[in-house]
Amino acid sequence: MGTCWSCGKGIELNNYHRLDSCTLCGRDSHVCKNCEHYDRAYNNECRESSADRVVEKERSNFCDFFKPSNRSGGTGGKSQSDLKSAADALFKKK
Repeated sequence: MGTCWSCGKGIELNNYHRLDSCTLCGRDSHVCKNCEHYDRAYNNECRESSADRVVEKERSNFCDFFKPSNRSGGTGGKSQSDLKSAADALFKKK
């Protein structure tokens, strides 16, 4: 069992084929952000050094190294206002 990167709903292991999607939010399931190798700190955001580069991390792909991740999801990424607030706090004038 894995977890959707966008909404956090559990995804059965047989629902990670290229054309499958999350039953709750409808996002693609065979994507980099749902993979256990996905890590923003690594080159191409992937810990698997032999994997081909995938530009669109939220869209279905053909990666042969894909393994479902069970890390908690549900953030769908930070909102633009959250990012702006963080940047303002970081660079605020004194």
